[in-house]
Amino acid sequence: MFFSGLSSVVRQFRTEECSYYPADECGLMTEYSLNASDDICSSVNVKITNTLNEDFIGVVHIKLMLDEKEPKFFMPGFMYNTNTSDKPSSRRKAFPRIKRNPAGMPESDYFMTRSDRLAEPVSLVYGSGKVRGISAPPYWVRENGKTVPVIFDKGVRKKTGAEFFRYSGFSCNINDNGRVSVGYTLGYEDAPWLFVQTATVLEREMLEDGNSFVIKAGETIEFPIILYDYYGEDERAIHKALSHTYFQYHEIPRMIAGMDESKAISLLAAAIRDNAWLEEEKMYSGFVYDRSNGPRYNKIGSLSWTNGLSVAVPMLFAANRLEDEVARRQSLSFIENVIQNSCNPDSGLLYDAVENGKWSVHGWWYNGMHSGGHSAYLNGQAVYYILKAYLSEKNVQNVVHEDWIKFVSPIIRKMNGELNSDHEYPFSMSESTGAGIEYDSMGGAWCLAATALYALITKDEEYLDILKKSELHYHKAFVVKCECYGGPLDTDKAVDNEGILAYIRAVKILHEITNEEYLLDHMKDALNYECSFKLSYNTPVSVMPLSGIGWSSCGGSITSVANPHIHPMSSTIIPEMRYYVDARRDEYLSARLDDTIKWSLQTFNTFEGEYGYGGPGWMSERFCFCRGLLTEKYPDGSLASTWFALMPWASASIIEGLTF
Repeated sequence: MFFSGLSSVVRQFRTEECSYYPADECGLMTEYSLNASDDICSSVNVKITNTLNEDFIGVVHIKLMLDEKEPKFFMPGFMYNTNTSDKPSSRRKAFPRIKRNPAGMPESDYFMTRSDRLAEPVSLVYGSGKVRGISAPPYWVRENGKTVPVIFDKGVRKKTGAEFFRYSGFSCNINDNGRVSVGYTLGYEDAPWLFVQTATVLEREMLEDGNSFVIKAGETIEFPIILYDYYGEDERAIHKALSHTYFQYHEIPRMIAGMDESKAISLLAAAIRDNAWLEEEKMYSGFVYDRSNGPRYNKIGSLSWTNGLSVAVPMLFAANRLEDEVARRQSLSFIENVIQNSCNPDSGLLYDAVENGKWSVHGWWYNGMHSGGHSAYLNGQAVYYILKAYLSEKNVQNVVHEDWIKFVSPIIRKMNGELNSDHEYPFSMSESTGAGIEYDSMGGAWCLAATALYALITKDEEYLDILKKSELHYHKAFVVKCECYGGPLDTDKAVDNEGILAYIRAVKILHEITNEEYLLDHMKDALNYECSFKLSYNTPVSVMPLSGIGWSSCGGSITSVANPHIHPMSSTIIPEMRYYVDARRDEYLSARLDDTIKWSLQTFNTFEGEYGYGGPGWMSERFCFCRGLLTEKYPDGSLASTWFALMPWASASIIEGLTF
């Protein structure tokens, strides 16, 4: 094993400069010894002794130094390759982008971050046909007067007499004195910046007691690290390390007594039905704020994401399951509203947003887009959901809405007419003609999913060849590279986990149609990528309300490298995850499925005010498992780790995953 590639440097508290110095120059003696090794990794014991007569207070940075000309970094949930630093950027949205010759914030040739910003505690490099990297405990606890690393055993954290002490950190560096490095830190830094949100980027802080590690005079600390080193044909090889890390640090999400899928669906659906439906406008409100003088609405009407068919159709699933005629009537009213009013006769596509009864392409996200126009993400998603509603009505109610098929048929034809020569669907399309304007994104994969579902329902094979070629393109261009971007419309094409959810749906449907085995291989690749955003353990949250209710982060997926919080969209593919694990025995993805279900059952109000607002079943989209998106405040000015609002699309994501 490559112990020669390990080095340790330190930065001490009470120094104004940001420099790191060799550990031995600061009185720390570091020793490495091999515990065990296998085909992909070695377990190494690290022993650090403070040889001085005074306490060390600072950050210890253990780096794995590598010679790699074309490194691709993978820090799950935080860094994927270079985070698209090789692609044009509007610089409207700031998220970490690593580059050898950075042009300034948000570009840098290195990044350091607190461990809870990652979905799993590991930093990897893929290059020269190999995966190399480092994994280590994500945080430390105080146990019987000693500082020791957190230990997980078969999904349970060892808690006897232990209290949380300090987060660790991870790093990547593309130009570390002429070499490449990934690293692990005792204590942590967010450097050169802390990305709270795309509009809030904080400069590197001076070391403080809260992020420094303490090694007392004469004290020796010991802890394990895992060093990965194995061959792989392409970037997908990282998933072997990620699944290994998952089982090392997995912690089971909390389970609420008496809560099951049926009760969760009932609570969530009732909250939307009774609080979010706007009868006069035939739509759901985007936000519902609980006020003493009655609810306050932020409507932000949308065709689908974030507040339209993505709410109405899961609500139809719930209504048909629960025999709830009120919820069913609301849902069908919105679907009919879309069919009657949302079509743009000039483009042959659907308008993306509605405000005060007027449909347009000017949704709340519009000013953040590069080219404007119709969104393929929203048009494809809308058609997909209408077709899912068609199936629910037919299979549960024995009602056949042939007019819905007639409505979506020309939209399907228009979307497929705008495929480029790579068989990729557009990102945006002209408002006046429907022509494809911008490509290079996963957002168009919703058109792939919609067309596949249309082919499945109608038995029409007209698009089957196109679908196969398009699926292969998305797989090769995005999924194999483990670098999917351009899903949500508000992140300036940051690497995300939303676009892959459409692709997973599409591949599952294509497998239902063709039963071709390679599609299950592709589905596994896509699910593995999605799981790279999914938390493997429960981060110690210190901010209310999440800190006070025992909320678990494990099983929730980070939105993107630009929006570092958990929202519930990944729960929508619980049926697809089940489909895959039913088809193939896969211990890792089966465990991830179990985590996702359990996370989904504990992330909404189970009683009045559990999350600091609202009644039973109320749920927002924002769960701050780390310092990302930590901007909401209580009336007294203190930070809050969630939004205090019912957000129907978030609740509907859980409903969708648990019903269909």
